[in-house]
Amino acid sequence: GFVAAIYLVLFAASSTFSSHGIVAASTTYNVVNYGATGSGDDDDAQAFVKAWEDTCGDSGEKGTPTLAVPGGKKFRLSPVAFKGPCKSSSINVQIDGTLVAPSSLSGWKGCSSGKWLNFQDVANLNVKGSGQVDGQGSPWWDGAEALAFSQCVNLVLSGLKHVNSPRNHISISGCDNGIVSNLQITAPESSPNTDGIDISHTNNLDIHDLDIQTGDDCIAINGGSSNISITRVSCGPGHGVSIGSLGKNGAYETVEQVQVRDCSFSGTTNGVRIKTWQGGSGYAKNIIFDQIKLDAVSNPIIIDQFYNPGGAQPNEASGVVVSDVTFTGFRGSSASDQAIKLSCSSVGCSDITLDNVQITSSKPGDTVTASCENAHGSATLTTPPVRCLGS
Repeated sequence: GFVAAIYLVLFAASSTFSSHGIVAASTTYNVVNYGATGSGDDDDAQAFVKAWEDTCGDSGEKGTPTLAVPGGKKFRLSPVAFKGPCKSSSINVQIDGTLVAPSSLSGWKGCSSGKWLNFQDVANLNVKGSGQVDGQGSPWWDGAEALAFSQCVNLVLSGLKHVNSPRNHISISGCDNGIVSNLQITAPESSPNTDGIDISHTNNLDIHDLDIQTGDDCIAINGGSSNISITRVSCGPGHGVSIGSLGKNGAYETVEQVQVRDCSFSGTTNGVRIKTWQGGSGYAKNIIFDQIKLDAVSNPIIIDQFYNPGGAQPNEASGVVVSDVTFTGFRGSSASDQAIKLSCSSVGCSDITLDNVQITSSKPGDTVTASCENAHGSATLTTPPVRCLGS
């Protein structure tokens, strides 16, 4: 406004001009200054692209460059790629406004990546704010991932609200040493493939204090991932926290060193789940599920080595080895008669431990059972009893 204009005139002598001829106020690059209207009607993508080019091109000598999306505005965006590497050793993205995806398929023309907002190869990226990321998914569920990060080492993502992604709300791939916290993720229970957070080929990721309500996995940990910590996540509706699926189409895939603690599941299709395809290879090992609260969850504890949704079971042994998995401190209710399902192939599941697990039926007067096939380990203080594991 007028005051801002005076400020720019007074300090023009000491300001630097960006590659787009716009005065850069120290290290903050506000998308509105690049032509974004924030009306909710115009496509502001090109303004975001230009602001990103200057943010990423800033050396960081005067402080961490920041791409700023101001509050009180709604920015409609066609797909945008935020590509690095950047000149500065770290980059901030401050989102306080609302980002809205195209509401019709025509707005997605030319989007070959399958991603709406796509950050690639940006080290020490800090994305935070009080804003909202609205994927406008209802016209075409199973469309693009809303917010994707690939090869973003030392990623920090916090504070945002994510709603109605056309597919995964947040996809994290190849991003070692990250922290994801204090997010709210919401999509209709009936929306397909709207995972809350989908993780692959990522090591050392700390996820904590999230509220996720979605139509698929609240969090899915896929192949190539290790040392993943998930704490204080509320999930439901949704499909719970899943490891896998692993080994689809004969692939070799591994997941290890996963800890899921102090999480709650309400009305979900699954609680905690490990799923592998027959014919695949690799392993899932060193996994702990601890202090889990359940409220009318259909499959509270499930290991499924015969995962094949919608298809006949192939007559192949699974080579994805499941071992050293601990379930401890579970409390609550199951909406299905079978509260615990350990369905392992001829390869078997080894070192499976259940301790202090107490699951009852959510239906008054009903009882719940456990099923167990080719699983080996121990079960203590566990209801329903898992007889094949002993006590």
